[in-house]
Amino acid sequence: MKKTVLITGGAGFIGSNYLNYKSELGEAKLINLDSLTYAANLYNIEVDQDENYLFIEGDICNYDLVEQIFSEHKIDKVVHFAAESHVDNSISGPKAFVDTNITGTFNLLQAAYKTWMSEPNKINKGYENARFLHVSTDEVYGTLGETGLFTEETPYAPNSPYSASKASSDMLVRSYFHTYGLPVVTTNCSNNYGPRQHDEKLIPTIIRKAINEENIPIYGDGKNIRDWLYVLDHCKGIDIVLESGRLGETYNIGGKNERENIYIAKTICDILDKKHPRKEGSYQDLISFVTDRPGHDFRYAIDASKIESELSWKADENFESGIEKTIDWYLKKYKN
Repeated sequence: MKKTVLITGGAGFIGSNYLNYKSELGEAKLINLDSLTYAANLYNIEVDQDENYLFIEGDICNYDLVEQIFSEHKIDKVVHFAAESHVDNSISGPKAFVDTNITGTFNLLQAAYKTWMSEPNKINKGYENARFLHVSTDEVYGTLGETGLFTEETPYAPNSPYSASKASSDMLVRSYFHTYGLPVVTTNCSNNYGPRQHDEKLIPTIIRKAINEENIPIYGDGKNIRDWLYVLDHCKGIDIVLESGRLGETYNIGGKNERENIYIAKTICDILDKKHPRKEGSYQDLISFVTDRPGHDFRYAIDASKIESELSWKADENFESGIEKTIDWYLKKYKN
């Protein structure tokens, strides 16, 4: 009998890539719960509406709906992507981040507990292999100086309403393991990039602005550093943790690809100069620096040695190989 996996936020960027990847494996029935906010797009999903896939439009903030889905579909695996995630939006409208990232996560945990367990530390028959994987971010750790890496032992120090809400959700997941024995695992990832990302994010913005002959906005002096992770590598890591990660543990997933934002912009411009040249000049001429956002973390970088050593995961793409594939995908999207 196939297991039934609830994927929250499966029409979003990482969720849709994971859903497509998981569908190709053909080993589970997939339930996609998504409220279809502005950041979601059903066209991201390349899965036939058959007996092994079901889309449910709904909000994880609706506890009755979440509980009904667990009960009706006998959910025994959860991969929880659904979240408000754009830092700029969390600065201008933080309430949505508290509602979705904290209350929504609580609803899923509580429904899982009520379905899978009769009391603390007692799993119901048929749910012995149940598992709840919570997808989080390296931003919960705050910011790094010029050296050092985030590990699973790094103290939490979130600096934006977004990262604070994700840190809160991580703590809820932790509490359900230590209080109730709920079978949970958490992943904290570095910056993802690749196909199907929303237009508001950095890399799609650079590509879109460039080919539209608009100024390419870069915060501050462009020296902020991120560790970039190709989205398919992330999806493979998530699936390994879902299947084999130790319960109650956190696994950091990073690409070992630290790059300054200005390097990202210049690299994309150089590739576009070859793939989609301007009539005159280079796309780099469009780069413009804008006022830095409040509380902008300087550097993120992840030590992924735990997932590499314990679960034999490693990133297949480096930034230079992954960005080529990413640009090709967005050129097709924006040129059509």
